[in-house]
Amino acid sequence: MLFYMMELDVDRLVDEVNIKIKEARQVLQGVAHRTPLNYSRTFSRMSGGEIYLKLENLQKTGAFKIRGAYYKLSKLKKEGVEKVVAASSGNHAQGVAYSAALLGMKATIVMPRYTPFFKVEATRNYGAEVILYGETYDDAYSKALEISEETGAELIHPFNDTDIMAGQGTIGVEIYEDLDSVDLVAVPVGGGGLISGIAVALKKINPDIKIIGVQPAGAPSMYLSYHENRIVETPHPYSIADGVVVKKPGDKTFAIIKRLVDDMVLVEDKEIARAVFLLLERAKVVAEPAGALPLAAMLSGKIPVSEKKAVAVISGGNIDPSLLARIINQALYMEGRQVKITGILPDKPGQLKKVIDAVASLGLNIISIEHERVNPLVSPGTAQVTLGLEVPDKNSITLLITKLKGMGLDFKVVEW
Repeated sequence: MLFYMMELDVDRLVDEVNIKIKEARQVLQGVAHRTPLNYSRTFSRMSGGEIYLKLENLQKTGAFKIRGAYYKLSKLKKEGVEKVVAASSGNHAQGVAYSAALLGMKATIVMPRYTPFFKVEATRNYGAEVILYGETYDDAYSKALEISEETGAELIHPFNDTDIMAGQGTIGVEIYEDLDSVDLVAVPVGGGGLISGIAVALKKINPDIKIIGVQPAGAPSMYLSYHENRIVETPHPYSIADGVVVKKPGDKTFAIIKRLVDDMVLVEDKEIARAVFLLLERAKVVAEPAGALPLAAMLSGKIPVSEKKAVAVISGGNIDPSLLARIINQALYMEGRQVKITGILPDKPGQLKKVIDAVASLGLNIISIEHERVNPLVSPGTAQVTLGLEVPDKNSITLLITKLKGMGLDFKVVEW
């Protein structure tokens, strides 16, 4: 009997979100962009499927969050609410701040103390008061809850709210309108608000469309909850995809995901970084790590898309420029277009020049040199040399290693 009651509750929840999606579409007209759905020939060839990118990185504030935030705040405004408070490390903060500014409401945003400066400034520039508090999102949320109780400001939850889900669900309707033959939609998952809304929208239109959620391996709370059929809290989540790092999913989002989502998969940070890099290089799309999760899953084979029309929801593009620079550098090494070689040389004049001359003779470009004479792991009278090189292909580095060996110099490639 208890199980039956739970089933009825989920049915009600799904129907509620579905009804609100229709209203949210009307409310968001002229406020949120209808973002493009672009076919990618490159990623289709790489994955064996027919890949489309839903570019929410081009949305106002740089992410999908404006949809749910504005819809939620517009309803509160009609009810006479003038003050709101939210906790977020980035996109939800900007969505709430921007929406509040449009509606003439006062917004207070609590962000973890070590939130990247550019995200803090962007939120302030939208007119919100920003309070930096705690080490994690959960710390910030506790503070936001305290502020709500003390000031009477309405707390805007980032995902466990049917209005928020409904606003995000408008993405699903747009996908279907642009590609009614879609077979599969892959969605980034943190707390689950985005995928819940999209799943309700699409499953109500066509139950055969597969909805797959993607989380980072280092922050798998919804993945574990989904597969263990219970809400699981992960005590120390971490990933470069900070936008989806959540210790514990919401009960409402979990219920909808269990009912409507077809699978949940995990991807590693290296796979996420590669997807960010390839989106930038091949598609000219700037995506934050959280936004690159679906493509990472498709390119790594975690989501098989062979002969399927598959949509990757690129949920946002708010990436720290310094992180993007590090991702590009690492990806160039992972793709084999830059390599590092290391070896031990006699600590005598002219030895390093021999190595440099060998590199130049093959037309390779040196981008970094590390020359260590005081490394305790290196024998006295020798020096460890590490060169960073730009290379046209893997064969050229094999030729270089062979050439150096012929000169009596033992070098090897530094593995990543």
